[in-house]
Amino acid sequence: MRKARINQITSKTMIKDKSPKEEPKIEEKNVVKRKGVVVSDKGDKTLVVEVTTLRTHKKYQKQYRDTKKFKVHDEENKCKVGDKIEFVETRPISKDKKWKVL
Repeated sequence: MRKARINQITSKTMIKDKSPKEEPKIEEKNVVKRKGVVVSDKGDKTLVVEVTTLRTHKKYQKQYRDTKKFKVHDEENKCKVGDKIEFVETRPISKDKKWKVL
């Protein structure tokens, strides 16, 4: 019993003695990036971007396309319909806009 207790104590101290690893930057830690095609650019500084993903059905193992539309903030109004863009999640800009162009 005593030897087991000593091993526990030494293993705990060894863990504490290790040098701390560098923490990743907060900006890079939980960044969500997506790619899609611009479907609409009618709004001022707002784009509607369609993202298509290929998924597999759990039961039937058949692949199908799943599309979703996002409202994306474009500060300079530089993107046009048909452009392929990459966008990232950000703070809420309006009710539906929570994404911005990279």
